[in-house]
Amino acid sequence: MFRSGWQGTVSLGFIAGALAAFLGLAVNAAGAAATGPASTGPASIGSKAEKARIAAVTAPTADFSAAEKFEQNQGGAATIYKPLNTSIFSHPSGNMPFEKQLDFKVGDGIFRKIWVSAPSSTDSSDGLGPLFNSRSCQGCHLKDGRGSPPAAGEQAVSMFLRLSIPPQDEAQRALLAKGEAALIGDPTYGTQLQNFAIQGHQPEGEMVVEYEESQVTLADGEVVNLRKPTYSVANLNYGPMHPQAMLSPRVASPMTGLGLLEAIPEEDILARADPEDSDGDGISGRPNLVWDNVKGGLSLGRFGWKAGQPTVRQQSANAFAGDIGLSTPMVAASSGDCTPAQKTCLDAPTGDDALEGTEVTQQMMDLVTFYARNLGVPARRDVDDPKVLHGKQMFYESGCTSCHRPKFVTARDFDGEEQAFQLIWPYTDLLLHDMGEGLADNRPEAKADGQEWRTAPLWGIGLTETVSGHTYFLHDARARNLLEAILWHGGEAEAAKQKVVEMDKADREALLAFLNSL
Repeated sequence: MFRSGWQGTVSLGFIAGALAAFLGLAVNAAGAAATGPASTGPASIGSKAEKARIAAVTAPTADFSAAEKFEQNQGGAATIYKPLNTSIFSHPSGNMPFEKQLDFKVGDGIFRKIWVSAPSSTDSSDGLGPLFNSRSCQGCHLKDGRGSPPAAGEQAVSMFLRLSIPPQDEAQRALLAKGEAALIGDPTYGTQLQNFAIQGHQPEGEMVVEYEESQVTLADGEVVNLRKPTYSVANLNYGPMHPQAMLSPRVASPMTGLGLLEAIPEEDILARADPEDSDGDGISGRPNLVWDNVKGGLSLGRFGWKAGQPTVRQQSANAFAGDIGLSTPMVAASSGDCTPAQKTCLDAPTGDDALEGTEVTQQMMDLVTFYARNLGVPARRDVDDPKVLHGKQMFYESGCTSCHRPKFVTARDFDGEEQAFQLIWPYTDLLLHDMGEGLADNRPEAKADGQEWRTAPLWGIGLTETVSGHTYFLHDARARNLLEAILWHGGEAEAAKQKVVEMDKADREALLAFLNSL
C-alpha cells in the first residue's frame, strides 16, 4: 500500500473493503461500505461506538516511524493512480463506475466550453457576458489547477478582484444580519471587476498589482524574500467606484477533491470550531454561515477562500454568473454581474434557452456539478520516504495540524456514491482563522471578517508545478513557493510559523518534502 511509485493499480474493491474492515464495517458487492451492521456485529450506523471508532481512525498520529494505513490514498477509494503529468488533476474519481464516466466526460466538455456572445448560431454556447473575466471555466482553472497572477503588462485571466462596500442603510444592514446577502456590491461595478467585455461594450477596468519586497531572516541565517502586493484599478469605464469600495484579490483554486470536501459531515467540522478559544491554545476556528439557495436559509460554508459557498453546485452557479456572465437555474442572472448603473449591459441580448429561460440549462448544470464533484485526488508519493516522514513529524509538532486537520471520514449517506464513506486526507478543517494583518484583505464576507480565511486543503499541493507550471500560493498568489507561503502566516498561525523560522535547514527541507508529497 505504501510504495513510493505508482506501479500497478489499486482496485476500488480492495481500498473500500480494506477501509471498511479497518473501521469494522460491512462492505457490499460494489465495494462501498454497507448500510447495515456486519455479520460480526459492529455498532450500528451513527452509534456512539461507530463514532468512537471513526474518531480513533481520524485522530492525528504520534508515530512517524512509518506511513499510516491508507495514507497513500488521499481520496480514499476515489484516489486516482495516473501518470504524473499536466492532466493529473483532471481524472474522474478512482471508484467511479464505468457507466457514469460518460457523464463525467460531458461535464468536462461543458467545463472547457468556449462561450460566445448572443445571438449566435451556436445557441447552446451563447450568452457570454456582456462583461466577464473568462470565456470558460477552464480559462481560470486551467487543467483543473491553480490560477496565477498576471505577468507584467498582461490582463489577469485566472485572478480577479472581488468588490464590496460597507452597508449604507438599514435595509442593507438587515440583509447582512439575516445572512441573505454575504456582502454589498459596489453600486456601479457590482461584486467583482470584469476586465473583459463582448463586442460593443467596454470592460469595467483593469486590475493593477504592485509589489514591495521585504526580507525574513531564518534562525540558521537563510534569507527569504517576500513580496507584499498592493492592488488598485485603472481605466474605469463606467465612472468612479464608491469611495468606500473594498478590493480583494482572488486567484482560482485547484479543483481536486471538491466532492469529498462536500461529503464531510457538518458535525465533524463544527466539532473543531472554538470561536472563543475556550481551550486557550491560540487557535479559534469559526464556521462561515452562508446563504444556501436550495435550503432558503443558512448553511455551513465550505468553498471559496473565505468559505463563502455551501455546495459545489452553488459555487459553480455563482462562478458562471460572476466570471462568465451566464445564468443558471440557481442564479438566474443572464447579464451576469451587471448593475443598474450599466444599462447597456442589462439591455444586451441574452442566450437564454427558449424552454428553460437560462443560458446554462439544468442538464448542463447537473453535468458540470457532477464533473466538479468527481475530479479525483492523486495518490500520495513517497509516503514511506524517511525524509518525508521526518517532515511530517515537523508539520505535526509545529502545530500545523491545529488548522490543517489531516483526516476525515465522509458521510455514509452522502448522495454521491463515489464520495460516500471514505477515509480522506485533505489537511483542512474548512473553518475560518485569523491569519493576521499581513494577509488581511480587510473585506468581510458573510460571517468572515477582514483577517479571516478558510484553511486551504493541502492535498495535491505538491503537484502544482506539474499541473499549472508555477508555484504561486495563497489567495492572491503572492507567495512564489511553499516556504514563502508559510512565512506569510500570522495571527492564529504565528506560533506555528515561528517554529518553522527556528528550524534548522535539514528539518525545514524535510517539512517542504512532506508538503511536496501531498
